[in-house]
Amino acid sequence: MAQFSRRNLLKASALVAGAYGLGIGAAARFGPAFAQPKPVLLEARSTDAALAETAATRGVMTYGNDGMPPTLRIAKGKPFAARLENRLDEPTTIHWHGLRIDNRMDGVPFLTQPYVYTGDGFDYLFTPPDAGTFWYHPHCNTLTQMGRGMTGMLIVEDPDDPVFDAEIALNLRDWRLGGNGQFIEQFKARDAAKAGTYGTLRTANWQREPQYDAPAGGLLRLRLVISDVTRIYSLKLNGAEAHVIAIDGNPVPNRFALDFLMIGPGQRLDLAVRMPDTEGTIVELEDIRGSKPKILARLRATGPSLKRDLRDIGPLGRNPVPEPDLGTAQDIPLVLSATAENAAVDSICGTLGYSFWAINKRPWPGDTADPTAPLAEMKLGRSYVLDVANPTPHIHPIHMHGMSFKVVSSSARPVQQFVSDTYLILPDEKVQLAVVADNPGDWVFHCHIIEHQKTGMTGYLRVA
Repeated sequence: MAQFSRRNLLKASALVAGAYGLGIGAAARFGPAFAQPKPVLLEARSTDAALAETAATRGVMTYGNDGMPPTLRIAKGKPFAARLENRLDEPTTIHWHGLRIDNRMDGVPFLTQPYVYTGDGFDYLFTPPDAGTFWYHPHCNTLTQMGRGMTGMLIVEDPDDPVFDAEIALNLRDWRLGGNGQFIEQFKARDAAKAGTYGTLRTANWQREPQYDAPAGGLLRLRLVISDVTRIYSLKLNGAEAHVIAIDGNPVPNRFALDFLMIGPGQRLDLAVRMPDTEGTIVELEDIRGSKPKILARLRATGPSLKRDLRDIGPLGRNPVPEPDLGTAQDIPLVLSATAENAAVDSICGTLGYSFWAINKRPWPGDTADPTAPLAEMKLGRSYVLDVANPTPHIHPIHMHGMSFKVVSSSARPVQQFVSDTYLILPDEKVQLAVVADNPGDWVFHCHIIEHQKTGMTGYLRVA
């Protein structure tokens, strides 16, 4: 459960007027043609779900239905509204992962908005500037709420995107269930101090190895979200040709064939798949990472062949992410480090009671003169290069809220200079991530292996 303190409650009180008085300010940002859309209702609540073969799993958390949180489809450049109603027995929020939106809509308790307590609600209102594959999840008691199911896909559509013959969206995640199909302890301290605690049941769209149909010889857009709290995947597609067309919501500069690609918690992948010509042929999406490869989902070719070609697919529209000026960019050194300090009493989204990880040798909030100070202060409109080093023996998917960065270089591998918000940093790797500080506010920067985040590898960047 989340832990509370008088200091955090005072912070929440100070935020209430700004966060709940959003309407006029948000409307001004949308311009004179703004008309508030009808909100989508997202009711956070507990339910039972048929996940395992043994029995229905009790205490699953979701948004507004008896199964997987709804896949939301909204339009690039069009206002979107969502009403969160909290029917859980604990506070919650919603973070819109990967979206460059107003800081007040970012869903981080005590940093951007107050807790949404049991029986209360919160109105989210924003216009997504970027098209692509994104997702939404709580930023409150994160390990439990995400681990029990509160991870939903969010697709921002661009009417100018090329047309595919079919589209399938897959939410990939684990569950920590015992042999009776019920939840077991979400984490083990010894694993949190390493790569993280893995789930025992693996699903795609809350199903075990589901199968979907797509036209034979047709072009399929396959959208993938890694919404797991721990697992890193090495994805492979057996039986069909596939090209990577977008990573983390943004088109890749140069499309490339999917051989196998490593992707971690928080990341998204868009594939253009050319289905086999013969009806009934099965294509397998497989995770080959680890000692036991796992089939995640299957695709079945149906009907007469459409005889399409991957070269038929036109380019995706570029998102309006500003280009960093590397000639004037200021460096910000960030070191992902381990720590042996005592556990923090308070933290962003609560604490697990341990401190194993840190940024710049300081676990959040740490034992410093100002334990809640930002990792860095950035001037609005200026370019910066985040020099991120990972001297640890473990992989860290680092996520930045509110802004997107451009991957400039890596000490460990050649990289396309693509735009992203989450980057998988390998052991002993040093990367340069260039960003224009174009969105004012306090933006969380953290590892998306949630145990790492909640045991110290988190902080925030201030843009003002």
